Amino acid sequence: MGDKANAHSGAAGRAPTADRPSAVRNVVLVGHSGSGKTTLVEALALTAGAVNRAGRVEDGGTLSDHDEIEHRQQRSVQLSLVPLEWDGVKINLLDTPGYADFVGELRAGLRAADAALFVVSAAQEADAIAGSTRMVWEECAAVGMPRAIVVTHLDTARTGFDELTSVCSAMFGGDDPDAVLPLYLPLSGAEAPDGHAPTTGLVGLLSERIFDYSTGVRQENAPDEGQRPLIAEARNRLIEGIIAESEDETLMDRYLGGEDIDITSLIDDLEKAVARGTFHPVLAAAPAADGGKQGLGTVELLDLITGGFPTPLEREAPAVTTPDGVPRPPVTCDPEGPLVAEVVKTASDPYVGRISLVRVFSGTLRPDETIHVSGHGLSDRGHEDHDVDERVGALTAPFGKQQRQLSKCVAGDLACVAKLGRAETGDTLSSKDDPLLMEPWTMPDPLLPLAIEAHSKADEDRLSQGLARLVAEDPTMRLEQNQATHQVVLWCLGEAHMDVALERLRNRYGVQVDAVPYKVALRETFGAASAGRGRHVKQSGGHGQYAICEIDVEPLPTGSGIEFVDKVVGGAVPRQFIPSVEKGVRAQAARGVAAGHPLVDVRITLRDGKAHSVDSSDAAFQTAGALALREAAAEADIQLLEPVAEVRVLVPDEYVGPVMSDLSGRRGRVVGTEQAGQGRTLVCAEVPEIEIGRYAVDLRSVSHGTGRFDRSYARHEPMPSHVAEKVREKAGKGS
Repeated sequence: MGDKANAHSGAAGRAPTADRPSAVRNVVLVGHSGSGKTTLVEALALTAGAVNRAGRVEDGGTLSDHDEIEHRQQRSVQLSLVPLEWDGVKINLLDTPGYADFVGELRAGLRAADAALFVVSAAQEADAIAGSTRMVWEECAAVGMPRAIVVTHLDTARTGFDELTSVCSAMFGGDDPDAVLPLYLPLSGAEAPDGHAPTTGLVGLLSERIFDYSTGVRQENAPDEGQRPLIAEARNRLIEGIIAESEDETLMDRYLGGEDIDITSLIDDLEKAVARGTFHPVLAAAPAADGGKQGLGTVELLDLITGGFPTPLEREAPAVTTPDGVPRPPVTCDPEGPLVAEVVKTASDPYVGRISLVRVFSGTLRPDETIHVSGHGLSDRGHEDHDVDERVGALTAPFGKQQRQLSKCVAGDLACVAKLGRAETGDTLSSKDDPLLMEPWTMPDPLLPLAIEAHSKADEDRLSQGLARLVAEDPTMRLEQNQATHQVVLWCLGEAHMDVALERLRNRYGVQVDAVPYKVALRETFGAASAGRGRHVKQSGGHGQYAICEIDVEPLPTGSGIEFVDKVVGGAVPRQFIPSVEKGVRAQAARGVAAGHPLVDVRITLRDGKAHSVDSSDAAFQTAGALALREAAAEADIQLLEPVAEVRVLVPDEYVGPVMSDLSGRRGRVVGTEQAGQGRTLVCAEVPEIEIGRYAVDLRSVSHGTGRFDRSYARHEPMPSHVAEKVREKAGKGS
């Protein structure tokens, strides 16, 4: 594993293929924004022979040719697949965005992968490993996913490799820091006049060999005598860490007794421990120097992936049911088994149309066959459930902007499928004769609202289709047609997610939209009893309009709605017109009586009125009822009711104080705290919804990216008078 001779790289210019699950490795790269994940993928591709030194694939284009938005923003915003071949093994590298707004892409990568590479930059301070990276590590640990750590940016390091490794051991090792140890130590070349000493090679701790990358091609040498004492302590600790994870319980006693353990046995135990997810090696990597063909540590990393990471055969597939929920036997990774695959990403190509990135868990997917698409149960986010047969288009392997043809995709492998018009991210593909549905993976809840309007009439006609295609690609986005505020709202994960959504609507789907202020569904009620008289009398020749009614209005408890009571005596209002009064009152209540918000929680009593034998009508009494309610409101104290949310915030203990202070500043009431695992606290509060429109962004700042929250509607309650006055002023200005 990295101490072997140079492996044979894959042939450039063709799509790597696999005819069996044991020849596949699916690896997701995880790390904070700027850690160097994409650069690392390109360095691995160069070493594997998939690209030339200029970073170009054989038939044109570059490996970094992805989404046009990524070029403009200079950061990854979506999951990308780069297939390589190394030592006869197909490696599917899944490069994920490091920015928290695109955690949905990260979770899709975790779903498709069988192991994870955590990329940590030495250019940051040792204590600056992103909190989001630590949370993903814990998620992987919970499901036993094998993990390794790659240290990048050694030549611009603020933190030394040894110090950073110690931080990773303490942070990721948990109760066993010796489960996170380096396999190699970086070696520095001659110091330049500016004091900078570039990293030129690695020393293998097990083999005690030097791997020199200074020429751009890996060369193996023996260490000189001055180097041996420098590696002895790290080597002994590594051997003890490997032996501690060995299934051979006699190995530790033999080692402590002075026996020289065979290096082949150590490598074998190391590979087994990595595949089990109980040992996490640390490696260093860097792009090749100018003119070089192999980047620092890339051969070692590719050997680790092929030798230490598990095959798809070793992964337990998600549970499956029939589309109507009947449990089915577990899926096994068998190319001859029933077809079960999952769409882990959906994208649009301007020439090909919709492209679905698919992980095959069982069976073999082939072009031009008819398969069944089962829905994923995210209808609450604007994604309809699916239960339809579709014909598979071409199967391809992506490489930059290119798509290379594949003849099949076996169990355990990944491929892109063209022209699945109904399939969306999270959908299950299975045999049309035996439809199945996979248990969905956990999606983060989008909690940042973006209210939009079509820019023009032409855009209004295209808006619905554009939004449907947008949410089909991104299940972390929720589309809401708010009936209370009559707004179209896209719920996003953050501001960057919001910006990407708007840009895709404009540039990919040709829909110009305007972002407008998000409205919270306020309500109105009477603060005290009141009375009103509605008089609608008009004479203009022929039949006139005549209706008079008198009402009493009194407040009711929260949640009572509108109650209408008829107490007319003596036929002052004819029986046939009493429903008309009620209809007019309710229509006015729906429109509001003060600031344009629905009136709730009142009893409206019709106690008297007058009618005309000729001029009274249904329409006249509807108008009179509305006028009566407006007059009653003009004489009363009208309270604005605002929605209050139950907010649950999960943060590390050190941020509990700032979070509680921030919630209090939002007129929130903290109702309790409780421990939620080691070093974490759940803060429960009730906060007016008008105060938490941007809380998804603000919590990230307060908690340094480590906080999560969810919210649910609790009730409406009276708004403080000074806040209500500002709302009324805005309503009066028409904003």
